[in-house]
Amino acid sequence: MKNPKFTRAFEVVTALPQPLLPLKRLATNLLWTWDHEIRDLLRSIDKDLWVECEHNAILFLNRVPASRWAALAADPVFMNRVEGCEKKLDNYLAAETWFEKTYPEEKGTFAYFCFEFGLTEGLPIYSGGLGILAGDHLKSASDLGLPLVAVGLLYNRGYFRQRLNKDGWQEEVYPEYDFYQMPLSLMRDSNNDPIRIPVDFPDRIVTCQIWKAEVGRIPLYLLDSNILENAENDQSITDSLYSGDEEMRIRQEMILGIGGMKALKAIGIEPTVCHMNEGHAAFMSVERIQQYIAAQGCDFRTARAATVHGNVFTTHTPVPAGFDVFPEPLLRRYMNNTVEASGIPFADFIKLGRFDPLNQAENFNMALLAMETANHVNGVARLHGEVSRGMFANRWPDYPEKEVPIGHVTNGIHTMTWIGRGMARLFDEFCGTDWRRNPSDPANWEGVADIPDEELWSVMEDQRGALIRTVRKRLAKSLAARNMSSRPDYDYVSSILDPRVLTIGFARRFATYKRGSLMLTDPDRLKSILYHSERPVQIVISGKSHPRDDAGKKLIQELFNFINHGGARSRMVFLEDYDMGVARALVQGVDVWLNNPRRPYEASGTSGMKVVPNGGLNCSILDGWWDEGYQPGLGFVIGNRSEGGDSGHQDWLDSRSLYDVIENQMAPTFYHRVEKGIPVGWLQMVRDSIMAHAPQFSTHRMVQDYTRQAYVPASQSFLQVSANGSALAKDGLAWRDKVQSNWGQVSVVTVSDGAGLSNPMGKEFMVTARVKLGALSPAEVRVQAVSGKVGTNRELTNTSVIDLAFGEKDGEEFVYAGQVSCDQPGHQGYTIRVIPFNSNVSIPAELNLVRWQ
Repeated sequence: MKNPKFTRAFEVVTALPQPLLPLKRLATNLLWTWDHEIRDLLRSIDKDLWVECEHNAILFLNRVPASRWAALAADPVFMNRVEGCEKKLDNYLAAETWFEKTYPEEKGTFAYFCFEFGLTEGLPIYSGGLGILAGDHLKSASDLGLPLVAVGLLYNRGYFRQRLNKDGWQEEVYPEYDFYQMPLSLMRDSNNDPIRIPVDFPDRIVTCQIWKAEVGRIPLYLLDSNILENAENDQSITDSLYSGDEEMRIRQEMILGIGGMKALKAIGIEPTVCHMNEGHAAFMSVERIQQYIAAQGCDFRTARAATVHGNVFTTHTPVPAGFDVFPEPLLRRYMNNTVEASGIPFADFIKLGRFDPLNQAENFNMALLAMETANHVNGVARLHGEVSRGMFANRWPDYPEKEVPIGHVTNGIHTMTWIGRGMARLFDEFCGTDWRRNPSDPANWEGVADIPDEELWSVMEDQRGALIRTVRKRLAKSLAARNMSSRPDYDYVSSILDPRVLTIGFARRFATYKRGSLMLTDPDRLKSILYHSERPVQIVISGKSHPRDDAGKKLIQELFNFINHGGARSRMVFLEDYDMGVARALVQGVDVWLNNPRRPYEASGTSGMKVVPNGGLNCSILDGWWDEGYQPGLGFVIGNRSEGGDSGHQDWLDSRSLYDVIENQMAPTFYHRVEKGIPVGWLQMVRDSIMAHAPQFSTHRMVQDYTRQAYVPASQSFLQVSANGSALAKDGLAWRDKVQSNWGQVSVVTVSDGAGLSNPMGKEFMVTARVKLGALSPAEVRVQAVSGKVGTNRELTNTSVIDLAFGEKDGEEFVYAGQVSCDQPGHQGYTIRVIPFNSNVSIPAELNLVRWQ
């Protein structure tokens, strides 16, 4: 017979000796993932088992033999360490934080929704950059003391594990995980029963339970549909990440957004701000509206007008094809009941996800839904903000692209998660320890300038050696698993890489636009670089391709074949199964991080930021964060800011630039040893890079930016518009209706100015505009001069906006005036416009109207 089913289930845990019970608490709170002292305590229990358990602290504790516990309980040195680490956790949780000191009156709660979270390889619910960024976001939010909770999905099989077969073709392996053997706790009610959340599907209810992970001060709630109440196909909704078709995707996104909001309500959390990290979470806005309707007794329009103030949306996508879109029949099938329960016809709802609301053939775009329900929208780098404004410009056709309401908050990294112990000790000695608590303050990194060459170089050499040892261990394991040898050739393995050679790291998702094989454009030239007699180079590569992306898999196979059959085996290696553990080893051990996407398709790219505090330099296309981070002397740049045109020709140009940079800049600087075998010039670049980039590209800076620009303003605005029975929200709707019905009466009648045909730079001249407002009052509009450089087609570029002051009413006309400055040499011009204004309505995010001269 098949294996029998259980009739009753219960949890079995390792019984620690009483003195060692604090270890369970230390293992459960993920503070250990960025605190070296606590992590070293756990690891010291059994270093080999720690590696075998892949840094899953709970599984690790459950597998330590009882005899080891008895010995440790009798070891006074170990017990002192346990006591010290528990006090460290207590002090961390109780300490006064940046948020408490900066916003003592703020009473809101911020909820952060994301499809994936990369916190540790021991909790494998992430695939790549989005998840790692989300995990680092939570860690900095914890350090800074934000009143933030997070919501995600708990994947039974996580993301796939990567294996390469003997031909170098990626194969996917999906292990099943035991949540009871992870740093998670199942949320229960007052009767000790699991809290269950219903999500309305077309012909059934899907029930989810909630698990909690403790990320320092931040609770992360993860929804899981794998419970017996659900049909078998519904149990698999939270089975794996990014592996299903579009029907599975809409199911998962309903669980995340709708189920996530319901989960917070069931736990007793009512957020004032909801942050949608990518469009996957956009259905959250629908459930938030529905909960607002139930609480306030209002209609859909009022609820949307209020909640839009408290929603934040971050897009990470640099190309239109990257957004989640659903065809109308699929959307209607799954969301019709939920939408109509909110009091809005489905035909009106679907317009919120279309560029052209009247185009019934257009698919529903989740990013547009997020934008239509959030007043705070941003990209993840300065360049990505520009790209995003271009992608969504036709949603605001009457506004200049520059004024499309999408800003940017450049990503960062959680420094303590990614920094190696050696560099951390060096910074402690020369910078003090404030860099640990406040890495975003440039003053805390000034001591890097005083680190002696010998000490800095020694740590960097040690890190490179540690990386190569890790590479060789993993390679031996991969060779054995691939059956290339029943017993790995240890002579061959020990010949892979050289701890004295300039080491380049390249690791990312193998999507075609990231150009993973750009380095192979001229194989002979690459080999001449790798095996240069005086300045050799070696490259460590890692990364996965999406299971359905055969083009990406072919890139991996191309690299695999070049390494193993093209004569590069001792100078290049591909590490299988890229995860956070591999990433840490790489960013701590390489000398240079290589990134060569096709500009401008890299939204941000945080991996290169991680090498900075570890003493690594960046070599990248001017895309994502490097477009704003690069300065001469802080790293290396491939190509220039050109983009578009013939992509094949651009690839060829960029490959030539890459080879030139390595041959003529990177390798000569690295191998120029003046005295004591130390590359003095290289180390000065390292110091300058750390001091410039470490504070700027930190998630502490990033989370502080979100707090100042989005979270606190959104929280305060939401509380204001929702107070007194949503009075301000209702007033705003009435005003919008008035403006829309009367906007046809608004016009610019005449304009005059004091500018001459030729004006000296810096001159200011008066502009006077006479406008008609119809039924509107001067308090309900702004009259503005838009000034800029005149382009070849008379268009204004590099514009600035000047508010004109209301002076008097002359019959039906209103007179406005203001000063415009001659601040751009060459052909400058201006034009006049009228836009609506209401302090409780975001223009143009909520009201896309403008009247131009």
